[in-house]
Amino acid sequence: MPRQNRVEFPPPALITTTEALDTLCTRLRAERFVTVDTEFMRERTYWPELCVVQLASDTDVAVVDALAPGLDLAPLGALLADQAVVKVFHAARQDIEIFVQLFDDVPKPLFDTQIAAMVAGFGDQVGYDSLVAATTGGHIDKSHRFSDWTVRPLSPAQVTYAAADVTHLRRVYEKLRDRLEKDNRMEWVAEEMAILADPATYRPDPESMWERLRPRTGNRRLLGVLRAVAAWREREAQRSNIPRSRMLKDEALLEIAAIAPADAEHLARARGVTRGFAEGRMGAGLLAAIAEAKALPDAALPEAPAHRDGPRASPALVALLKVLLAAKCEQHHVAPKLVANSEDIDRLATEDTPDIQALHGWRHEVFGADAQALKAGKIALGVDGRRIKLIKG
Repeated sequence: MPRQNRVEFPPPALITTTEALDTLCTRLRAERFVTVDTEFMRERTYWPELCVVQLASDTDVAVVDALAPGLDLAPLGALLADQAVVKVFHAARQDIEIFVQLFDDVPKPLFDTQIAAMVAGFGDQVGYDSLVAATTGGHIDKSHRFSDWTVRPLSPAQVTYAAADVTHLRRVYEKLRDRLEKDNRMEWVAEEMAILADPATYRPDPESMWERLRPRTGNRRLLGVLRAVAAWREREAQRSNIPRSRMLKDEALLEIAAIAPADAEHLARARGVTRGFAEGRMGAGLLAAIAEAKALPDAALPEAPAHRDGPRASPALVALLKVLLAAKCEQHHVAPKLVANSEDIDRLATEDTPDIQALHGWRHEVFGADAQALKAGKIALGVDGRRIKLIKG
C-alpha cells in the first residue's frame, strides 16, 4: 500500500561525482522501488547519447549528470541489476536501450507505467502528462522538453524539469499498482513486460533489417541483395555511429537492390547516392556486399514475405469485430490496442482459428471467445441505451 504521511521532497540533488552516485545508489538499493528516466540526444548519432539520468524513491530525488568528467556509472548499473528493487519507467523502450548498451542487460525487475495504464484502461499509449493528470491531478511542465541536454552546465531550471518526471512517477506507479492488484491484473502487465525485459529487443539484427523495408516483390534474388545492403548499412551505421537514414535512405536501398550495381559508375546512378559516396570507402563496402549476395546459391536466398492466400476479409465483418473489440474493452477497462490489432481482426474475419494473441490467455477471455462466437452466429450485437450489448443467439 502507498505510504502515508509522505515526507516533502527536498530540491533535487545534482550528482556529478562517482562518490556521490555510489552513496545515492546505496541508499536507493534499500528501497522497494525507484523511478527512472533519462534525457538523451540522438539526432546526429546511431546510438543514443546519454546525458542525464533521473532517479527518485520515497526519500530521494536526484539528477545524475552522465556527462560529468570522470563520472563512473557503475553504481547505477549495480542498482539497475538489483532484483530487490523494482525499476519504474514510463514508455521505457528507449531508456532501456541506453542501459542495455551501457550495462549489457535490461534493468530488472521492470515496470512500465505506460503498459500498466493500457491494462488499467487509460487508453492506447497514454502520454505521461495525461497519465499524471488523470491519476494524481498533477501537472508536468514541458517547457524544457526540447533542451539540448549535451550543453553544460545544466541550468537549475533544467535540473528541476528533469527531476519532475520521476517525482510524479512515484505516485503514478503506486496508483496503478494498487488498481491492478485490486483487479487481479498484475499478471496481465507481467505478460506485456516480457518483451521489454528481453535484451534481444534492443539489439537490432542487421540480417533482418531488410524486412522492415516491406519490399513488394517475390524475386528472391532481389531480396537477397536487399538483405545484404540493408545489413551493410546497419553495421556501418553502428560502426560510424550515425543514423542509418543519413547514410542511405530506405528508398535508395530498395533501388540499389533492384539494379544490383556491379561498379561505382552504376552505383552512382541510384537515387540518393552521390558520386563521392559511390567512389569512396563506403561505396566499395556496399559493392562488395552486393557482389557477395549476387553469388549466393538459390537455397541461401531469403524467402519472399508471406502473403496469406484466400478470400479477402469482409469489410462488414471486420467492422463488426472492431465494434465488438471496442465494446468488450470498454467493459473491461483495457486499451483495445493491447488486445488485438488490425491484422488480428482481419485474420479473425478470414480464418477459423488463427494463431494470434487475441485467442490466448486473458485476451481470449476479454475478447477472443466472443469474437469467435460472433463469427459463428452464436451471439449478436445490439444497443442498450448508450452501450453495445451482446445478445445470445
